[in-house]
Amino acid sequence: MTVLRSRGNPRLRRWTRLAADPRERRSEGCAIIEGPHLIAACLDAGVKPQALVLSESGAGRAEMAQLVQRSGVPATILADKLFAALADAETPQGIAAEIRLPQEATDLKAAAACVFLDGIQDAGNVGAILRSAAAFGVPVAVLGHGCADAWSPKVLRAAMGAHFSIDLRRSDDLAADMERFGGRVAAAVPRGGVPPGDADLSGRLGWILGAEGRGVSGALASHAALRVTIPIRAGAESLNVASAAAILFYEAARLRRRGAPA
Repeated sequence: MTVLRSRGNPRLRRWTRLAADPRERRSEGCAIIEGPHLIAACLDAGVKPQALVLSESGAGRAEMAQLVQRSGVPATILADKLFAALADAETPQGIAAEIRLPQEATDLKAAAACVFLDGIQDAGNVGAILRSAAAFGVPVAVLGHGCADAWSPKVLRAAMGAHFSIDLRRSDDLAADMERFGGRVAAAVPRGGVPPGDADLSGRLGWILGAEGRGVSGALASHAALRVTIPIRAGAESLNVASAAAILFYEAARLRRRGAPA
């Protein structure tokens, strides 16, 4: 077994840039995913990695060997210290992969549902929203200016494989993409909106979610057909945007199921 031990190795340097720099990811059209759960989700979705990377200690684990065998891609082995420099997690899990960024697969005009993210910078929130979208049948997520990069390591960890079951896209003009979607759009607002249980959430529905504190910009909210507010106890702090997204997506899915023919 040949183990790479040089920090100057050009492949390692490139992988480190891909893991750290969103501009590099966009330029090359590639990303680094880390951990057996994400690698398995990638393979389950029929995505073949461009390269697989194992840590020296992880190379002997049966779970890793099975993933390498499933992928059909020979693995590069890194010394543990080098793998730790590549990995973003505090405790590296011993396996990573380079993948091609998926192409936009869904025409917004044909999307059954969509979520638009307006300036949500926190990577954990973005990832959790994507995870809830996948769980509750929102097949497309559009990330506007100022959002955390969808393929950053922290977003990937928080999304727990959702990247491989929904269509992700970046947008330089959320308002234009909302118009292109063509369905009804609901803006999540902290106060003054209709409770989700009372709102008409039928048909092709898009959600627009904004960053905590600032919320959805007034310009984008003006494109929404309705505004929805989750009722909370008086005096309580507003909900975290990812928590709010999970509640809203669940409620829309529940109402769809209730309205579906038996």
